Amino acid sequence: MQKVLKGYKYRIYPTDEQKKFLSQQFGSVRWIYNHFLAKRKDEYLNNKKTLTYHDDAKALTELKSQDGYEWLYNVNSQTLQSALRNLDSAYLRFFKKQARFPNFHKKSNRQSIKIPQHFKVVSNYLHIPKLKTTIKIKLHQKLPENQECLFISKNPSGEYYAVFLCEVEIQELPKSNISIGIDLGLKDLAITSEGEVFQNHKFYRKSENRLKFHQKKLSRKKKDSKNKNKQRIKVAKLYQKVSNKRSDQLHKITHQLVNENQVIIAESLSVKNMIKNHKLAKSIQDASWGELIRQLEYKSKWYGRTFYQIDKFFPSSKTCNSCQFVIDALPLNIRDWDCPKCNQHHDRDLNAALNIRDKGLKDLGLWNVIPYQKLSEASAIAESTT
Repeated sequence: MQKVLKGYKYRIYPTDEQKKFLSQQFGSVRWIYNHFLAKRKDEYLNNKKTLTYHDDAKALTELKSQDGYEWLYNVNSQTLQSALRNLDSAYLRFFKKQARFPNFHKKSNRQSIKIPQHFKVVSNYLHIPKLKTTIKIKLHQKLPENQECLFISKNPSGEYYAVFLCEVEIQELPKSNISIGIDLGLKDLAITSEGEVFQNHKFYRKSENRLKFHQKKLSRKKKDSKNKNKQRIKVAKLYQKVSNKRSDQLHKITHQLVNENQVIIAESLSVKNMIKNHKLAKSIQDASWGELIRQLEYKSKWYGRTFYQIDKFFPSSKTCNSCQFVIDALPLNIRDWDCPKCNQHHDRDLNAALNIRDKGLKDLGLWNVIPYQKLSEASAIAESTT
């Protein structure tokens, strides 16, 4: 049993007046972030001094008392402070060379605020600071009691959501003696060393023609007109539908893999470098390998599983799993091949998954400790499923 922070997301339905209030909150947080970013830049350029969060928080208190800034009292003080913490965090990541220098925030169709305290949910209604009325919320699942903070967001399609960050206890899954290797691909999304194939549904590709049609209509609408905004929402909803389908599939796949296997081994992929290939970039992003790996990583940690990634330069596809012979080249269009040394016939993806599993078990020191299927058994499974 371990305690973790887990997000619970619910749809909320604010009234027109409440939407106006939330819009003011979004705008105030964005203004505070930009104001103090500019102040930090000026202070460094003029005095060579780097301001801290405490410097900004003190200046924010003084700013509220100045003429013309009384409107800041209409915003929850802790929400404004969270914007300062985000700015300070952006600076720290920049100094650690983990991110680029912070940019000014622009008004966009995707906005959010953080409410650290003084919120509650009572009978399907959400109470938040500074708002006298309550917001209707759809509780499609039980909300835990230990709520650390609340995020309210608006997506480009105009939908509002409340995300509660809660501390929950997660029970580790029963120990298993099954290990598995996973090869990620474009033809099929994932192929396991046991011969199981997870289909790549290519959600974006299938919606591309419809998106193209509606985006053309959007480009022809008059700038800043009501019809243009209506069409923008249609396009945003189509993108949201694609994203929801992809997210649902990835969660189902990772849930199954973590539930059934004790050791999960995948390959390290430099997705940022791979999408530089303009011929494959759209397909790689549609497959969302990075999100699949991210989910496997944190779910394995939650439920007591071992997740490991082998070196990205390991030739998993070109190595014969039977005799370890490595062929010189294997173009992407070749889906199966015969080993020139032992004459073993290989399915490209299944062979790669087996090699990934074997390499990972050796790296972890679990070779000959955890049982695994032989190549012939896995091949038989693959043939029976096709």
